[in-house]
Amino acid sequence: MSIYTARDFIDEGKKHPENLYLIHYSCQSLYDDNEALSPRITSIGITHYATEQTVSFSTHAIAEELHIPRELVIERFDEVERRLLQDFYTFVRDRRDKYWVHWNMRNLTYGFEHLEHRYRVLGGNDAPVIPVERRLNLNDLLADRYGGDYAAHPKMTSLMELNGGRHRHFLTGEEEVQAFRNNEFIRMHNSTLCKVGFLHSVVRKLLAGKLKTASRGYGIALDRLFESRGMKSVGLVATLVTIGVGIWQILLWAGWR
Repeated sequence: MSIYTARDFIDEGKKHPENLYLIHYSCQSLYDDNEALSPRITSIGITHYATEQTVSFSTHAIAEELHIPRELVIERFDEVERRLLQDFYTFVRDRRDKYWVHWNMRNLTYGFEHLEHRYRVLGGNDAPVIPVERRLNLNDLLADRYGGDYAAHPKMTSLMELNGGRHRHFLTGEEEVQAFRNNEFIRMHNSTLCKVGFLHSVVRKLLAGKLKTASRGYGIALDRLFESRGMKSVGLVATLVTIGVGIWQILLWAGWR
């Protein structure tokens, strides 16, 4: 099916949860203070929604596999980043037909195009491109469902606070930049993993009608009411009663005949 609205997404997620993958990544500064013209990729986290299994591609793990000591990682970052992206695209290759749920991975500055660009810069020419219609921005889906004011800016952080609080490994963009400068690659990777884990939690609560937002309004309240377990139980009872009455009427009609 094609997904254009939050309702479409909820229907697909309930029917085919195995088709959903959640993705997030961390990178160097998004501004002009990098040695390269575009930010380097430092880690990518992917969670399969149905199984909750997470696959990750990280600077520290790749450097260790390549036997690069910590003090030389920055100097040899081209090797590390190229291998990281190769491994990522090997994973993507057979899953391009799935839905990839992300948070504002929209463009060349930060997004799927950025990952593809960095791979080409480093000599890769075989990136399996995920079709744009298979990329689902969770931020946009939430705005469609609950309105643009579903959380204050920055929305991810605010939504975390509304749904249990900020994870201890969470880093802001500025904190990730500083961690990169300090060669704290595991810290950056943990931040990526906690964010992709949060996306999984948001999707789970969205599908269950239990996501807490800052939105107010009669329509939203009705949506939450009709998606609640209690309301579903009422609907089931009403259906059973209707069927029972129908059978009773058939029996009465048959007896009358």
